[in-house]
Amino acid sequence: MSDAVVFTLLGAGVAAELLCVLGVVVMRNAYDRLHYSAAATTVGPLLILAAVLIREGMTSQSLETIAAVALLFVSTPMLVHATARAARRSDFGRPGPTREEKPE
Repeated sequence: MSDAVVFTLLGAGVAAELLCVLGVVVMRNAYDRLHYSAAATTVGPLLILAAVLIREGMTSQSLETIAAVALLFVSTPMLVHATARAARRSDFGRPGPTREEKPE
């Protein structure tokens, strides 16, 4: 029974990663791509972590997996924010709102 759960979680994790990769490839601009790249570091790794924990229990490999997924969870928001600021600066020459975007 646990093998079926592990394979289901792994399959769902790989499917989530493939969907995120497809989204990054299909989207037209950097801002839309960022949504899919951020999801690729949260949904899939969490499912794979669950599969590893069910399969291995609390071993050293499980602790390494937990540390890797935690690092992804902590670093992804900062990386996405920095990438969005860089893309905005590249598009508009500055990271702040343009005159048309400012509320009156």
